[in-house]
Amino acid sequence: MVKINNTRRLPKQLVEKRVDKKSTTDRPEQIERVREFPPREMREVGTSKNRHALWTVAFVAIIFFLFSISYFFARASVVVDPKIKDFHLDLNLSADLDGDAESLSFNLVTISGEVSQAVSATEEKEVAESARGTIILYNNFSSLPQKLDINTRLEGSNGKMYKTEKALIIPGMKGSTPGSIEVVVYGADAGEAYNSGPLDFKVFGFKGTPKYEKFYGRSKGDLKGGFKGLSQVVSMTEKTKFVAELKNSLRDKLLQKATDQIPTGFVLLKDAISLDVEDDADIEVLLMAKSIVLKGTLHGVLFEEEKLNKKIAEKVIDKYDGSDVYISNIKDLLFKISDTGTPLKEAKKIDFNLSGKATMVWKLDSEKLRADLLGKAKKDFSQILLQYPNIVSANLSLSPVWNRILPEKPKDIKIIVNYPILSVSRE
Repeated sequence: MVKINNTRRLPKQLVEKRVDKKSTTDRPEQIERVREFPPREMREVGTSKNRHALWTVAFVAIIFFLFSISYFFARASVVVDPKIKDFHLDLNLSADLDGDAESLSFNLVTISGEVSQAVSATEEKEVAESARGTIILYNNFSSLPQKLDINTRLEGSNGKMYKTEKALIIPGMKGSTPGSIEVVVYGADAGEAYNSGPLDFKVFGFKGTPKYEKFYGRSKGDLKGGFKGLSQVVSMTEKTKFVAELKNSLRDKLLQKATDQIPTGFVLLKDAISLDVEDDADIEVLLMAKSIVLKGTLHGVLFEEEKLNKKIAEKVIDKYDGSDVYISNIKDLLFKISDTGTPLKEAKKIDFNLSGKATMVWKLDSEKLRADLLGKAKKDFSQILLQYPNIVSANLSLSPVWNRILPEKPKDIKIIVNYPILSVSRE
């Protein structure tokens, strides 16, 4: 006999369970209604809905997490193009040496040095040259300084007489330490007889007085260059040419040296200098060595750059409001000092002209702009820029890209200003 399971014909929600007649109970056959789990189709529909809900919640949570993280790692970069305007200058200005805080003042920088060049002798002529050298004169007599005239005679330990090249003052003693000064001396007569190794010296005019033993000198090296007779020398034409070239070389060398020593905040205009060199007679002495050595001293006018910029701005900008400006090419301006007959190294006041094309740049207060941007909405950026007339244009970049609010911490906002010449950012 094949038993047929009729439970398949029962309703889906209910299943009739028959009790076998041969059951251990004596009760008649009965049908027991039993509630079962929903069929697979119903279970799959419910599970799918739950799964979609979980994914939706997870996605929302991830988005919220990303936005929370972006808040903590938010960054902003602002690239600014400042206001720039060109002016053609032809200004007459004045400056005082070490002037007050309000007026335009100047300082002098002094740099000495030498350059040399090998030369070829092209002429023969009778030459009479004196030996030369540098000595140190000492004052071990008293605390009072001692003056010596030019051409003061000094007796060398070799028995020869030498003379001082310049007038000088030997400082007095300081305690038990003798006063001292360097001076160039030359042989009283021309000729090789005055060439010598290091010598000791006495002041010949003090002979027979207590000063004779207390004033003395010692050479720093050899005395040389003395010659008398025919010699191959450089012609005057060649010498003039070489000296002109050496002057330019010396000027450039000393100008660079002076520029390297300029303190921060000061500027040395390339034409605001004067060069004092030794005269031709001094240069002639060096021709016996078949080379020309040119010595000189450069004097330069130093201006406080900020003051000079503002003084120029007052002259060229209509209704100048005192804005912080600078001239990016200020070192290219032509400087011409008025000739008053006073050497630059002795000047207390100078009148000068500045000419040429000047590129005026308006500086930006980066800290103020950064403070104004803190925590502001991106849409307000253009409105904030309207408060800065010295900004021509600006570009704002936010990170992450979906950010619409600028960071609230100053360190998270970077300001880059495209100043001409100065390619670094001024933060």
